[in-house]
Amino acid sequence: MMYPNLLAPLLIALALALVALVLVAVRQPVSRRLAFRQLARRRTEAALVIGGSVLGTAIIIGALVVGDTLNFSVRQEAYRTLGPVDERVVAPPGPGGRAVAERLAVLSDDPEVDGVLNAQATQASAVSRSGDRTVAEPRVLAWQMDFDKASGFGAAGGESGIDRPDPKPGQVVINTPLAKSLRVGAGEPITLYLFGTPYTYRVDRVVPEQGLAGVGLGGRLNRDAFLAPGTLDSAARAAGAEPRSVTFVSNRGGVESGDALTPQVTSDMRKALGPLAGQTAIETPKHSVLREAEQAGDSLGALFLMIGSFSIIAGALLLVNIFVMLGEERKSQMGMVRAIGMKRSRLVASFTVEGAAYALLSALPGVAIGVAVGWGVAVVAAEIFSGWSVGGSSIRIAFAVTPTSVLNGLAMGLLIAFAAILATSVRISRFNIIAAIRDLPTTPGREPRRRLLVVSSALAVLCAVVAVPAVARSQPDATYLMPALALAFATPALLRFLPRHTVTTLVAGTVLAWTLLAPVVRPRIFDTPSMSVYVIQGALAAFSAVVLVSDNQKVLLRPVRRLLERPSEAGLATRLAVAYPLAKRFRTGATLVMYTLIVFVLVLLTEISGILRAGVDGVVADATAGYSLRLDYNPQVAGEQLITELRNGPSAAGISAVTPLLNATGRATDPGHRSTQPLDVAAVGVPDGAITGITFRERLSDLPDDPAVWRALATDPRYVVIDGFFGSTGGPAGDYYDPGDTLTVTDPQTGRSEQKVIAGVLSNGMVFYPGTGASSTTYPVVMGEHGIRELFGDQAQNASALVSTSPGTSSDTLATQLQGEQLSSSLVATPIASEIRHQFDSSTAFFRLMQGFLALGLGVGITGLGVVMVRAVRERRRTIGILRALGFRARTVQRSFLWESTFVAIEGIVLGSLLGVLTTWLMYANSAAFTGLEGGFPIEWTSIVGLAAATFAASLLATVGPARRAASIRPARAVRVAD
Repeated sequence: MMYPNLLAPLLIALALALVALVLVAVRQPVSRRLAFRQLARRRTEAALVIGGSVLGTAIIIGALVVGDTLNFSVRQEAYRTLGPVDERVVAPPGPGGRAVAERLAVLSDDPEVDGVLNAQATQASAVSRSGDRTVAEPRVLAWQMDFDKASGFGAAGGESGIDRPDPKPGQVVINTPLAKSLRVGAGEPITLYLFGTPYTYRVDRVVPEQGLAGVGLGGRLNRDAFLAPGTLDSAARAAGAEPRSVTFVSNRGGVESGDALTPQVTSDMRKALGPLAGQTAIETPKHSVLREAEQAGDSLGALFLMIGSFSIIAGALLLVNIFVMLGEERKSQMGMVRAIGMKRSRLVASFTVEGAAYALLSALPGVAIGVAVGWGVAVVAAEIFSGWSVGGSSIRIAFAVTPTSVLNGLAMGLLIAFAAILATSVRISRFNIIAAIRDLPTTPGREPRRRLLVVSSALAVLCAVVAVPAVARSQPDATYLMPALALAFATPALLRFLPRHTVTTLVAGTVLAWTLLAPVVRPRIFDTPSMSVYVIQGALAAFSAVVLVSDNQKVLLRPVRRLLERPSEAGLATRLAVAYPLAKRFRTGATLVMYTLIVFVLVLLTEISGILRAGVDGVVADATAGYSLRLDYNPQVAGEQLITELRNGPSAAGISAVTPLLNATGRATDPGHRSTQPLDVAAVGVPDGAITGITFRERLSDLPDDPAVWRALATDPRYVVIDGFFGSTGGPAGDYYDPGDTLTVTDPQTGRSEQKVIAGVLSNGMVFYPGTGASSTTYPVVMGEHGIRELFGDQAQNASALVSTSPGTSSDTLATQLQGEQLSSSLVATPIASEIRHQFDSSTAFFRLMQGFLALGLGVGITGLGVVMVRAVRERRRTIGILRALGFRARTVQRSFLWESTFVAIEGIVLGSLLGVLTTWLMYANSAAFTGLEGGFPIEWTSIVGLAAATFAASLLATVGPARRAASIRPARAVRVAD
């Protein structure tokens, strides 16, 4: 569920708002009758207001449902690959492993434990042959466990996933992923390579990938084979080896409820292990999976909510615009009721009750559309996330929605609508009674009132004082907000000395300049996982730019003055089209903001996608440094022997260089201090002097070049290198740590820890990420051979290598060839360049998904323009009748309305596009998020022009109806009838 901590405050706030509305409606019957009378009379307007509110609520709920879906999808990993398993102890082979299993047996009597299960496992590979068809799977886990005990393991908390009976000798039970990979079913033969030796078995049955039947040692996708008792021991003895000893522990309770007992049970396990606890890693995989689920759901939900925030702002502006127009239309009526004694507070109450009724009527449709939007995003995201895989492992998206998220979204939508309506109602109620009755235009006062001047000046000084340390420390939100608020609050004081036009232009221009230049002055403001800074930046840029443009429209229209002054029908239509937007600056500005905001973000996403595509070649070059393949294999079977075979075997002609890597699993602190939880890391040891070409985005000041960093790793075990995504919490990539910062790396098996110094931050660390289906939150820490052996001892084994291909050799072809030759070693060959390009393609698809989600907001903007035009026809009906009576043709009236919407739409599209391109360029030049993307800054002309054309066409379609309606007005009736 998304933001459960917000549920109570939001529901309390909503309840208070509804109680206040009910009290107003009950205690002020005149206000209530006025509100409901307008609601019944203005059905078209009511439908438009409700439509705007529906879209706003739907966008909020859609974003929260996306978070629910991601959270649920990752949580399913706990059911699929863990089931009742809460803790896991993987002991080294041999007597030590057996001693660990014996000591943990006492946990069977622990009241917090549902069961303890001992098993043996080894990394294997498999082949199936049917006629001329041969299918190989290099990554298999072969298990040996007691099916009778396994079937009852954690039964109190749910199904274990393993059922009786044990497979008989010569038979094997496999899970669904392995059956799909080998394309076999029950009764068919398969060959398993156990400890490098092939053994043929017949499939007894295929079990669903759930609980113990999907369990692994850290991967998301586990292809499991379960052998008869004693089979694995026998194969190990024949090879002179021993399988790993694995002990599973199930906490009391269900799959998720048992996680709460993890701290207590792990403490009991350490006590049971006694002196062996320091030599054994007690893993809590379910706790990690559930924590990762929460982070994934919250971060991606927040990302979509950030994107949706711009649409929500547009929806709120639509409500404001509609109510301002309603107020303008009813100005004479409101002046009369005020003249006969109605208080301003009761007028505000009438408008607020009317608006609240619109918002409440939109609630249920908004929920339904929001859930549908979330489902649509989930369907598309399922395809995208299937591409974000490591070793064939990826998040499997499953749609989910929780009542908490629906209630949160509903409450947010209603409260935003209520706030917008209340603020607008207060503004509408402030009018001169005589001017309202006579329908005279309002004239703003020259100078603000004394009380407003004092309060605003004090707030301006306070914001300016707060802005100084905020900007100095690069605090993201405050760096943008405080200077902008200081300028806004200083406006009443400036009006005492300068003309209103000058003050407005000065303040809006300064805010816009600061919004654009803040990343240049303080580039670290984007070093935050929070998405709020992007919402603030976009909103400030759009609002300030629109205010600046709206207040200087006459200057902007000077180039087309000749067209406006032409003594022709077209010139007359153009003058009419421009006159109304210039006269009604507020509503024109509100519509412009809607367009500008949405187009701005759409162009921003388009440009970021273009930067990714343009920079992929440079990223591939930085990441590979001449290496074509990453090989991962079973160190128990392969090791140095495999390296020799690669250099001298059948495929040696296609290989120009092989660099073996040492590998170990460990834990590390976060050098960016974003989390106090230890991070899972893949420690990688590089041979001395073997790697010099992989580049760094930053390095220690006393290391003159990139090869010097690799030499430092070889000579000083204190030094390590990491990449820019180390410890990522799901937010945008930033610059959270620098060379010279420290982190503590721990060997979980021995408990030994060492403080390491970051010698450099890799431009791209893709080649060092495990290619074995490990969790996406396992980050590489690269060190020298001496450093990894000193810290991890015998745990550091040769389990991977980097390979350079000879000229003319295809890396994809060589990868397939090597996997076939080294099947017994469980070798997995990953073409590095292809993998990186695939990941970039998935990222681009994800940006397209966000653009599609944001298109809802564009719908709000287009709806807003349509609403303005519908209201304009009603408001100007008498004027249109007089023009028609004077001889204006219907075609001229229709053309003027179409050109009016064209004028507003084009201004919004151009302004949003310019801001989007400029903002992206400034971020590209200054933000650490784009470090390593050196393909230049492309302007995506084709995509931007296509977006502009589609938006413009939709805007015209939204105006055709009102324009035809205006043209069909009968002069005599329009002049005579007031309403």
